[in-house]
Amino acid sequence: MNPRKEGTVILFQGDSITDGQRNKDPQQDWDLNHQIGHSYVYLLHAELGSRYPEKKLSFINKGVSGNRIVDAYARLESDVIHRQPDIVSFMLGINDCHFQLHDGSGATPAKFDKLYRMMIDELTEQLPAVRIALLEPFLLPVGRVAESLNEWTELLVPMQAAVKRIAGEYGLLFVPLQQRFDELSQVREPSYWIWDGIHPTVNGHGIIAQEWRQAAAQWIEEL
Repeated sequence: MNPRKEGTVILFQGDSITDGQRNKDPQQDWDLNHQIGHSYVYLLHAELGSRYPEKKLSFINKGVSGNRIVDAYARLESDVIHRQPDIVSFMLGINDCHFQLHDGSGATPAKFDKLYRMMIDELTEQLPAVRIALLEPFLLPVGRVAESLNEWTELLVPMQAAVKRIAGEYGLLFVPLQQRFDELSQVREPSYWIWDGIHPTVNGHGIIAQEWRQAAAQWIEEL
């Protein structure tokens, strides 16, 4: 826990899956109904904040729709380090696949791996005590993803492997998601969980929140 402030700051960084259409207008900071967005971050805020009021948890959502890993890296100082979080949770990768397939402006798996490491190195250099969670990017065969599934998986699978490998090498928390969604797709159709192959439904966000909470349970208990 950061000794310079009271309580614990948990910051979430990512793309539209994390963003959840959160408020980004500083002039609307007074409107607490829309600060955190409507994603798995909202669900974690609601559950952990209400279950552990004595822990004085603060939740910050800095996800931005459309962001690639290079965008998150560019905003590392202003959106993450400047906030002095105690826990940082990253979910990145699917937009790099999308933009790489669309116009070649996403990261290749090798570049994705390199940029992720650079971002973590800079973050831990500035905040040595920070705890970091890496969420596995995922997809399901729905809509346009299903139409070109091989192309998507050719990029995503090595990125998923990179996230797991980086977490292991750096001693970070890894939150697996692809296998869980694959398993759940045997219970209900894939679109029940991820409506377009990329963006989770409310049900899908519930699963992400569950998996994050389970993986980070010891952290939360120790706070």
